[in-house]
Amino acid sequence: MHDPNPIDVAAQASGEPTFREVGVGPWSQTHPGEPRPDDASSPNYDIRFDSTLLDEGDRRNVLDRYRYWTVAAIKADLDSRGRHDFEVAVENWTHDFNIGSMVRTANAFQAKRVHIVGPHKWNRKGALMTELYQHVENHPSITELVECWKLRIAGEIAAAQSQASAIALHVHENAESGHGAGTNDAVSLNEGRVTECAPSGMSMDVPAASGAENGNKLAYMTELAAIDQRIAELKAARVIALDIIPGAVPMETYCFPKRCLMLFGAEGPGLSEKALELADDVVYISQFGSVRSINAGAAAAVSMHAWIAQHAAPQS
Repeated sequence: MHDPNPIDVAAQASGEPTFREVGVGPWSQTHPGEPRPDDASSPNYDIRFDSTLLDEGDRRNVLDRYRYWTVAAIKADLDSRGRHDFEVAVENWTHDFNIGSMVRTANAFQAKRVHIVGPHKWNRKGALMTELYQHVENHPSITELVECWKLRIAGEIAAAQSQASAIALHVHENAESGHGAGTNDAVSLNEGRVTECAPSGMSMDVPAASGAENGNKLAYMTELAAIDQRIAELKAARVIALDIIPGAVPMETYCFPKRCLMLFGAEGPGLSEKALELADDVVYISQFGSVRSINAGAAAAVSMHAWIAQHAAPQS
């Protein structure tokens, strides 16, 4: 029998570690005397709370503001707050264990969607249940994914153009009736927009927030400027492959478009030839050691954070 390593002996004698407690205990312990928020007769009743979590406590890996909430309520709140404009996709041909880590990172950075390409089954262990809070879609091939994504972008462009057309048309009608913006302003706003047609089934209603109801010229201009910016971002959308191949550009100098789809491959072989063929850009992470590539889950995290650093406001 070997003598124990001195480091092991010292570590056991150190009294460390002492971990901080994560999460909260049962509601009756953390809020003694306060009515339960799942009681319909309570003044603090809130449908978002989960009765089981209130009974047993909530030790999940979620932000404190989501303690005791149901999964559905958390997911809906993330949607209402607005997810970021990037989407991520990972090829699942080798059943890579890194997929779970990628999904978890996508949740941390609030990706709009996560796409799994290939066989439907994937190793969820590393996701730590975060897939429940994400919009996860499955695709049989990379070709189908890219086509679907581009159609979605085209639909969003058409919807934004229809919204702008409706606002401009309303301005024009107000100008003719003597209300709101002047005729010249209406013509300027209307030019190039009222001829755009909404796609089948698309609403042409003007949103209340547009300012069309109160005839405020500044509100019209502000709303239309925001829509124009959104259309420009959508038209600049790109499919980005993350891989180290000849001709790829370093991430450190790459400007991520606001709307994009990032493609990640399996550990080892990287992305498939079809994925690289369909990508608009190929980007790599500069490395300075002896290995050719870093862990696929780590590469995904670095890539998503690069987008965050360029486009997202820091969270307090």
